[in-house]
Amino acid sequence: MLKRCNWVNDDPRYQAYHDTEWGVPEYNSRALFEKLCLDGQQAGLSWFTVLCKIPNYRAAFANFEPAIIAAFSEQDVERLMADPKVGIIRNRLKIRSIITNANAYLEMQAEGINFSDWLWQFVGVAPVINHWACAEQVPTHTAESQAMAKALKKRGFSFVGDTICYAFMQATGMVNDHLLSCPLHPSNVNN
Repeated sequence: MLKRCNWVNDDPRYQAYHDTEWGVPEYNSRALFEKLCLDGQQAGLSWFTVLCKIPNYRAAFANFEPAIIAAFSEQDVERLMADPKVGIIRNRLKIRSIITNANAYLEMQAEGINFSDWLWQFVGVAPVINHWACAEQVPTHTAESQAMAKALKKRGFSFVGDTICYAFMQATGMVNDHLLSCPLHPSNVNN
C-alpha cells in the first residue's frame, strides 16, 4: 500500500507541501534563492516550523526580492528582531543571513551567472532519483551537497552547510528522495 513519506505530519499545510512542492524540480532562480534562504532558517529547527511562517517571511523580506533585501540596514535587522508580530524566527544571525545571501546572489547576477544553472550543476543538471525503501536510508548530506555548500560559502552565502544544502536539494527536486512506498516516487507516478 502506498503512503506519504513518514516525515509528513497530519497538518494539511505539510501534506500539501509534500504532495505539490517537495521533490518537484524548481528552475526559477528567484524561487531557488527564496528556498535556499528559507532552508537556512530551519537550522536547529524542524522544516514544519519554517513552513508555517513562509507568508510572514515573504512579507518581512519583500517577497524575497534580492535587490530590496540587499538594501536592508542594521536598523531593519533590529526592527525584525524587536517585533514579535512580524512572525518570523527572531534570530539575528538568521535574519542577517538572508541579507548576506541577497548580496551574494546579486554579485553572481552581476557576473552574468544564472543562479539556477549554477546550482543545478551540482547534480549534473538533471534530478537525481533515489530508491530508498525506508527513511533510515536517506542521507542527511552527500558529496554533492558538500560541494554545493563549499561553493556557496566561497561565493559569500551563509547558513548553507552541507545538511541544509541537502535539504534544499531534496525540496527543489534536484534530488528526489520520496520513498519507494510513497505515491510521489517517480516509479509510482506513471503507474
